[in-house]
Amino acid sequence: MWKALWKKWTIDRPAAFGDLLREVCVVQFAAFLDRLTIRKVIALVPIVLIAVAYHHGIPLPPELMLVGDLLAYLDVVTVILLVGMLSRVTTILFVIKQAVARLAQFADGLTTAMRRLDFRHRRERASRGGKRLIGRRSSDDGDGIVIGALAWA
Repeated sequence: MWKALWKKWTIDRPAAFGDLLREVCVVQFAAFLDRLTIRKVIALVPIVLIAVAYHHGIPLPPELMLVGDLLAYLDVVTVILLVGMLSRVTTILFVIKQAVARLAQFADGLTTAMRRLDFRHRRERASRGGKRLIGRRSSDDGDGIVIGALAWA
């Protein structure tokens, strides 16, 4: 009986206690670290700040409380910032799209104007043998202006 009791308290109980310590300190702690995310760590920061401030009796400035609230609602603030950035990106993309459309319109107008300025097939301005409706007499002595068949003095 004493031998069984001695074996139970010197071998079995310390071994069971060692198994319990290994389960808690190694296995469960590793599982906790696997589930731990940055968001959870950041959510603990305000709690740590408040605990340290109350423990040391340090007056807590309002800015620190606002930082704590910002960290506590990090996901909401992140969504708001992302929506703000997306609206800016959308605006920038809209401006770029308009600039590209105007550049394409300018290039199209430029190519059209270049086709009009084709120097190889120049048109004749006016034919020399045509009759002019308004003109002067062949002598420039101030006789008058001839319009069609009428003469003005």
